Amino acid sequence: MKKHSNEKDELTDKRRFSYRMNVFFFASFVIFSVIIVRLAFLQFVEGPELSQEEASNITKDVPLPPVRGTIYDSTGEVKLAYSKPIQSLYLTLYKNYGDVGGQPSPNIGEVQDIATRLHDVFEQYKLKDSEPLTVEQILEEMDLNSRKANGFMPRLIKSDLSEEEVAYFLQHKDEFKGIQIVEESVRFYDPDTVAVQTIGYLKKFRSSKALDKYKEVDEANKTQTDPGLVYTENEFVGFDGLELQYQDALRGKSGYTSVDVDLRNLPEGVAGSTPPEKGYDLISSINKNVQVKTEQAILDQLSWLHRNPVSGKLHPNAKTGFAVAMEVDTGKIVSAASMPDYDTNIWRTGSITNDQYDDIKYVYQNGTIRSFPPDDSKKRAESIVLLGSTIKPLSVLIGLKEGFFTTNTVYSDRGSTTFGGDNRRVQNSSGHVYGAMRPHDAIRHSSNVFMIDEIGKKLYSKYGATGIDKWDEYMKQFGLGVSTGVDLPNEFLGIRDYMNTTESSLTRLVYGSFGQQGKYTTMQLAQYTTMLANKGKRMEPQLVSEFRDSEGNVVEKVKPKVLSTVEFNDSYWNEVQRGMATEVSAFSGFPYDFARKTGTSTQVVGGKLVDNGVFIAYAPRNNPKLAVAVVIPEGGFGSSSAAPVARAIFDAYDEEFGLDGVPKKDKNKESESESGTQ
Repeated sequence: MKKHSNEKDELTDKRRFSYRMNVFFFASFVIFSVIIVRLAFLQFVEGPELSQEEASNITKDVPLPPVRGTIYDSTGEVKLAYSKPIQSLYLTLYKNYGDVGGQPSPNIGEVQDIATRLHDVFEQYKLKDSEPLTVEQILEEMDLNSRKANGFMPRLIKSDLSEEEVAYFLQHKDEFKGIQIVEESVRFYDPDTVAVQTIGYLKKFRSSKALDKYKEVDEANKTQTDPGLVYTENEFVGFDGLELQYQDALRGKSGYTSVDVDLRNLPEGVAGSTPPEKGYDLISSINKNVQVKTEQAILDQLSWLHRNPVSGKLHPNAKTGFAVAMEVDTGKIVSAASMPDYDTNIWRTGSITNDQYDDIKYVYQNGTIRSFPPDDSKKRAESIVLLGSTIKPLSVLIGLKEGFFTTNTVYSDRGSTTFGGDNRRVQNSSGHVYGAMRPHDAIRHSSNVFMIDEIGKKLYSKYGATGIDKWDEYMKQFGLGVSTGVDLPNEFLGIRDYMNTTESSLTRLVYGSFGQQGKYTTMQLAQYTTMLANKGKRMEPQLVSEFRDSEGNVVEKVKPKVLSTVEFNDSYWNEVQRGMATEVSAFSGFPYDFARKTGTSTQVVGGKLVDNGVFIAYAPRNNPKLAVAVVIPEGGFGSSSAAPVARAIFDAYDEEFGLDGVPKKDKNKESESESGTQ
């Protein structure tokens, strides 16, 4: 009985175990079935949606424009180029208003309504002198098909809002979804038009890509990983002058807002923001007071030449003038004038009208470093001219260096000389006969025949046809025909006429010896004059003294730089300096002994012979501080056209800095103070 009971219990246990196993397997089946169904649902139903959500989880950086640094004059106080804040209206599109399948978007009515309402507000509250903005122009700025910018990028609708416009949009922001008032900056320039071609101007990046620099930036934009270095199409960039030369330093870095965007490339929200970094401020070497007086002196002299006969005739075609003042020891450019000039504030919007361009096309370039005509007649002298007699100090140095004569050599000037197989004759100006002279006398009297007989012919006798190469070597040593190294873009290197093989080597050396075979910029002429003053150091012309950060801390001081040196016997330098003593009436009463050389170069322009005025000088003669070069194309004799401008420059520098180290403005203040206490 007991055995039977045990078997029954064992059978019951087996049944229970079997039941439990069945329940377990069934439960497992149900659980795995649910998992499989869920996985299938995730993959085939929710998968695309989740993939879309994952793909849409993208953050894009929207640049905030950088704040451009200021360009000051040499005092560090006068702003020559500066940025002022303005308020701009941007619109971000949260819907796709672009064409669909070549047809207008179903939402087009909404955006047209926004454009109409924006137009109405602009018309009601705009500044009186601002240009009207039509509905069509507003729609164009909205860039509905994202041709100019990505869909998530805010669209600039209008800059320089009036206070009333700003107030209205801030109060009615909810009525205009996606609008944002952004503080930006606009570039202004000194209204006194100070060294405008040297300072330069700005244009928008999108219209500046013809320049190599911005071609490179545009290419770098495609792979740029630092949002602060990304340029936007509407960003203002330097296009000429110091604005271009120091674009990277002045620009600073863009700020940016990180925006979450969806698959349609439309914004969903803001993830964060990084403010812009202000660019460095530049302290230029240009002194406003000296610069303004330089510019005015040129304009006054041009006017004088139109009204007063020189050598029996007026000079109505003297339309332009160029001057550079360079410190002898430092290379600092104190003034650089290319006149006439213009108001660079016309570039405020980044572009100008055709009429505006026609007004400035012959004055907006920098004639102190480039060559361009004063009009479109093709009958006027350009901004670079033959140097004329201002080359004679260098010619004498070459003759002394080559051993053609000594400082004691006496030469008999008969007023003219001949050269070549055809005995071509060249004479002194007005046929003057100077008789017995030493080298310094040849410079002082400006003897053409001395230069021809003692330098031009003898270079040919010594070197033959390669005498031209020797001449070229000397010219380049003194910065003529090569880059001066000035910190400005697109410097013209001059025209070395003596390399033109249509004339014989002898002819080119003869005419080159007295300044009729090379056209150079006023900047090159100033650097050459500086070398005469400091006895052989070719200083780098510098237009920037230092860089400062936004807190006013000096980041970098620009040190004087000697590009190269030439070695000549001291007695040679002294002989040349002694000869730079031509009488110049414009310097009557000048309180310093100074070295100078007048020049009148003759060249064929438009089929006619014209005389150009050229003048170089440095002062004081001993321990010189300032070198000056002035060029007045078609101005006649340099002593009458260019020299008066140089006098005004020296006087202005003496007033501000003191040619003897004592600024006369300070002395005058002391005198006034003393007289006031008596």
